[in-house]
Amino acid sequence: ECRNFMKVLLSRRGGLFVCGTNAFNPLCANYTVNTLEMIRDPVSGMARCPYDPKHANVALFAEGNLFTATVTDFLAIDAVIYRSLGDSPALRTVKHDSKWFREPYFVSAVEWGPHIYFFFREIAMEFNYLEKLFIKSLKTRSFYLPANFPVPEQTQVVVSRVARVCKRDRGGSQRVLEKQWTSFLKARLNCSVPGDSHFYFNLLHSTSPIIRMHGRDIILGVFSTPANSIPGSAVCAFDMEQLAGVFDGRFKEQKSPESIWTPVADEAIPKPRPGGCAVQGSRFNSSNSFPDEMLNFVKTHPLMDEAVPSLGQRPWIVRTMVRYQLNKIVVDTEAGPHRNRTVVFLGSSRGTILKFLIMPNQDNTVTNSNIFLEELEGFNPDKCVEDSPQARQLLSLTLDRVSHSLLLAFPSCVVSVPVARCQLYSRCMKSCIASRDPYCGWTRGSTCSFLRPGTRYTASL
Repeated sequence: ECRNFMKVLLSRRGGLFVCGTNAFNPLCANYTVNTLEMIRDPVSGMARCPYDPKHANVALFAEGNLFTATVTDFLAIDAVIYRSLGDSPALRTVKHDSKWFREPYFVSAVEWGPHIYFFFREIAMEFNYLEKLFIKSLKTRSFYLPANFPVPEQTQVVVSRVARVCKRDRGGSQRVLEKQWTSFLKARLNCSVPGDSHFYFNLLHSTSPIIRMHGRDIILGVFSTPANSIPGSAVCAFDMEQLAGVFDGRFKEQKSPESIWTPVADEAIPKPRPGGCAVQGSRFNSSNSFPDEMLNFVKTHPLMDEAVPSLGQRPWIVRTMVRYQLNKIVVDTEAGPHRNRTVVFLGSSRGTILKFLIMPNQDNTVTNSNIFLEELEGFNPDKCVEDSPQARQLLSLTLDRVSHSLLLAFPSCVVSVPVARCQLYSRCMKSCIASRDPYCGWTRGSTCSFLRPGTRYTASL
């Protein structure tokens, strides 16, 4: 634990920006790509890199600024979304406010339009009345409860979220939200199977980058059920336009510590609308000039009432009652010789890769054409130190388009796996076509081969 674990690795201006835990004293530095020589002196990694390698974090550069989501202290009490290292002033989220964050686990961040979107999971404050009911029921039975009495996990509901901030936010006034985000808002992600009683996949583990499908910008997420539920995993897709639209909807509030959370009445929302970006040329051309009433509202009302719906109102892929959990995702939107197929690779907790062909309708709704192609063995006992459940935990999954392979990182090794195994069907054209694998086709040499762009073939999917 006292080693230097690399937690941030970003490409920046022809070089590399790297942050490491540095034996619980995080540091960041810039390096050349070719020689890995350090450029200038290192800078503090506080609020840019966690102290402990086990703590989750995300980072990206946008418009010359570094946007990070991590923890700022050794005990991981102060979770933060932070902007630094650019021409814009440094900004952070409000400190120690459970309405903004409550034990978040950061998953990813993407740039889209004028905003940065952060995907994470956390304990839901809107369900904290369950905790209060539990404590109240014990007190009515004359139990003595100390101040630090632990609340059972069953009453702490963990949900998946997306939060956003304006890239050009300059913080609030000297009275409210000074050097803090004026545009921070968050909403719940709904990945569930509809029915009389929705079956929710509440724990977000991984997301894809934003991909373009049928004229839409969408992002895919891998979700699972909590440990005390029916075991299962799902992949849900979210339209970025729909997602952004949720932040134009109603806000959510809790009027008293004992009450449930309810929507804020429209007439109670100040103007300009809280959480929006300042627009050049308007009355409020900088967030510094926003009125205090608006800033106080966004400070106390960061949660949106409506959840972000998944495309098709149901998951694209579901796996339940299995002995593994899906936790990583890679998407190839240019699969096949014509680069017009979409294949999703899902990493599992046992080190295998599940491969699916995605064929949605023109409106990107779910169809029965989401085809399971095969399960690939990713973990290689010969290359890794040991074979155990811990050793098989997949740390990252990356698509290498040049070599047409997947790169899998495990605690003790990195393994390369080809995206297709066309040679398994090499002797039979019928088997080759029946595999439905867009990477494979029957070539003129009477064999099932990997189809690179421009490859001549006689039959394929």
